[in-house]
Amino acid sequence: QVQLVESGGGLVQPGGSLRLSCAASGSIVSINAMGWYRQAPGKERELVGIITAGGVTNYADSLKGRFTISIDNAKNTVFIQMNRLKPADTAVYYCNADEIFLGWGRVYDYWGQGTQVTVSS
Repeated sequence: QVQLVESGGGLVQPGGSLRLSCAASGSIVSINAMGWYRQAPGKERELVGIITAGGVTNYADSLKGRFTISIDNAKNTVFIQMNRLKPADTAVYYCNADEIFLGWGRVYDYWGQGTQVTVSS
């Protein structure tokens, strides 16, 4: 029905940058909001940031200024630009789509499979 696929993860040195993408596919008319979450080993999944279809963003306080989320509504794709990366940013990053409008109705809360980001020298 709906699939979210992340890409762009990998290994980066401390201080480096990485850009992740998440494309939603299916019979999608529009998506209300999309977001990024992350889960480090031994920790709970936490919010990185979200963006509405109108471009309004909300970030975790600790990440403001280093991470930037953007959206391409025409392609149902959300991006996250991560700068000045630290080893503490190492985690699996997950994409989420909140409210998805399909041709026949709405579905909620879809997740991608996750992409690993490792920050290490």
